[in-house]
Amino acid sequence: MPQALAPRARTGRSAGRRPSNSRGRLAGGIGASPVARVRWDRLGRLAMLFVLAALLYLYLSAGIHMFSTWGQARHDSATVVSMEREHRTLVRQHEALGRQGTVEGEARRLGMKKSGERQYIVPGLPAN
Repeated sequence: MPQALAPRARTGRSAGRRPSNSRGRLAGGIGASPVARVRWDRLGRLAMLFVLAALLYLYLSAGIHMFSTWGQARHDSATVVSMEREHRTLVRQHEALGRQGTVEGEARRLGMKKSGERQYIVPGLPAN
């Protein structure tokens, strides 16, 4: 088969063009356009920085939450101690007021009398 009729193998180069060298273009030259390349080392460092910042945020927020919970627990336990003390005082008062002698004494102090009892008013007594 003659060479003129035989199909040419494609090499990706067109006739009359020089082979392109991407490294030569990066080095600089007249009319050279920079090729966009991904700097994976920088991208990896940036991703690690974001992960570190996220972890730092999570640890700090958990620590702040734990500290505020601890403070709230201390406040609540102090409130419980105060309420228990008040409860003991109220129980003692309830027991004292429930006794018959205390009820009668308070009623007499207020000027009350038993039914069928005669009340005497004595003038001229010194004021207490």
